[in-house]
Amino acid sequence: MGLFDFFKKKESTPLEQQALDTGLEKTKDNFLSKISKAIAGKSTVDDDVLDELEEILVTSDVGVSTTLKIIGRIQERVARDKYVSTTELNTLLRDEIQHLLAENNSNDFNSFEYGTHKPYVIMVVGVNGVGKTTTIGKLAHQLKQAGNKVVLGAADTFRAAAVDQILLWGKRVDVRVVAQPMGSDPASVAYDTLKSAVANGDDVAIIDTAGRLHNKVNLMNELTKIKNVMQKVVPGAPHEILLVLDASTGQNAIEQCKQFTQATDVNALALTKLDGTAKGGVVIGISDQFKIPVKYIGVGEGVNDLQLFDRKAFVNSLFNK
Repeated sequence: MGLFDFFKKKESTPLEQQALDTGLEKTKDNFLSKISKAIAGKSTVDDDVLDELEEILVTSDVGVSTTLKIIGRIQERVARDKYVSTTELNTLLRDEIQHLLAENNSNDFNSFEYGTHKPYVIMVVGVNGVGKTTTIGKLAHQLKQAGNKVVLGAADTFRAAAVDQILLWGKRVDVRVVAQPMGSDPASVAYDTLKSAVANGDDVAIIDTAGRLHNKVNLMNELTKIKNVMQKVVPGAPHEILLVLDASTGQNAIEQCKQFTQATDVNALALTKLDGTAKGGVVIGISDQFKIPVKYIGVGEGVNDLQLFDRKAFVNSLFNK
């Protein structure tokens, strides 16, 4: 199996589904228990039930605008069908969330032309502490397991710890790392990484970047410089700009997404730490608000606990008791 097979749509394996179910346990318990309380003693979906549902979605970090969109669609369905029982509410809500994710191209990985690029260059962005380095390590592991030659570029030279972490992950998953001393020019590291990837015939190059948001203009300038330098080696690079967000931060993750999408052309999202939070609804809100595909989700600590996002599996898991 090669790189391009890894990114093709596929059914979740039983082990992946089990990891997803376990990872979403807190979100699911919080979500379904609130819906059960909202419909207790009621036979039809009326205005009171919809008001309760609206509050449940907002407090589950789906976001206000996305919540209003979902509620509006359910109201249309209720008005059209005249009678919708409370027992149908979960199915109706499941369908609307799946439709919403489909509209935002989540799980539509064939739209990325992996087959036309070698090396395929992924530039990873995100603030410190969201699991950026861990996501890079897990992704490198899975790509290597799929039979690809992978190289990592330690271009977050702002923190010595960041370079050390990438080097440790390189050893752990047995992939090459290109690094320079702390304080080096990040663009220089990216340039060297791609030169090395081309010379070595690597399939994938993953470039880490500094996780700073203190000055959006500086961030934008730095990321633009890195992109420009990489394009001198690999035209069109980076092919993927992956923004890593911590799902457990809820609305703060949405704010970070806003900042980074203004600073650079993010075209894929990774949501980490879903296993440790009841705020998994943020996956739905971010996908809808920014129209950027959620591509990976982190559902545990293990190297295999980074999953390609499957909207059907995600929504089914969310609603399965």
